[in-house]
Amino acid sequence: MVSKEKAQLADQASELAYHDEIKYGCCPQCVLKAVQSTTGYVSDETIKASHGLSGGGGLMGLGTCGALTGGLLALSAKRGRAHDKFEKGKFIGNFKLGQELVKRFQQEFGGITCQELQLQFTGQTYNMWDEEQYKAFIAARGKKCANATSMVTRWVVEML
Repeated sequence: MVSKEKAQLADQASELAYHDEIKYGCCPQCVLKAVQSTTGYVSDETIKASHGLSGGGGLMGLGTCGALTGGLLALSAKRGRAHDKFEKGKFIGNFKLGQELVKRFQQEFGGITCQELQLQFTGQTYNMWDEEQYKAFIAARGKKCANATSMVTRWVVEML
């Protein structure tokens, strides 16, 4: 059960992520900025480093949805293994949280890759490096990517 305070933070973070995805795009950065703004667990460097993970990585669509990747990074920012702790083991608890997030995402959206979500949201996939196809994707997806970004952010804040 999520505490009232955590639920309020999750609401706030969810709204921030949604707004930023609509206004600026780059779903992993939107998730991370919202988590940072509400919980403080994410560094500016992590937000910057996530930029290339958008659109399934390099806007290629083949990899994990950027919103989900941002969520996994946010969980790891708090619960992940630091380089000076390598000898302490795998930190399996963080993997369990990550697994929970991935399963929840897959159940909610019917896939985990950017292309799988494109297909779920629009009925087809797009080459985001082709200007016309990118414009068509933006129009066809409407606010569905923003909704996914918002939902992942909510779940992550509730899990932290």
